[in-house]
Amino acid sequence: MIHIDNNKIFVGSLPWAINSDSLAEIFAQYGEIVESTVITDRDTGRSKGFGFVTFSSPESAQKALEMDGREVEGRKIVVNIAKPREPRNDGFRRDDRFKRGH
Repeated sequence: MIHIDNNKIFVGSLPWAINSDSLAEIFAQYGEIVESTVITDRDTGRSKGFGFVTFSSPESAQKALEMDGREVEGRKIVVNIAKPREPRNDGFRRDDRFKRGH
């Protein structure tokens, strides 16, 4: 069964200058934030242009959806309720790591 966390939003099309702290500041007006993360490239440390904000309540996350299409530092951001991460299809599943070679 797929579990959707109704407290968590996805924020896309972020300006490159936005970091986890400034992302939290943008959404703080909608309620208490538990966690704010801008996803960065593993090698360069640069923002990938999207992130996630987790609120303490689903109501706060729902209110934050009104930011969808709003302009932040010259870019129109995309805001949705976060969906569970799709399993990667690279031929390697995390739970396979202990089964290999047996």
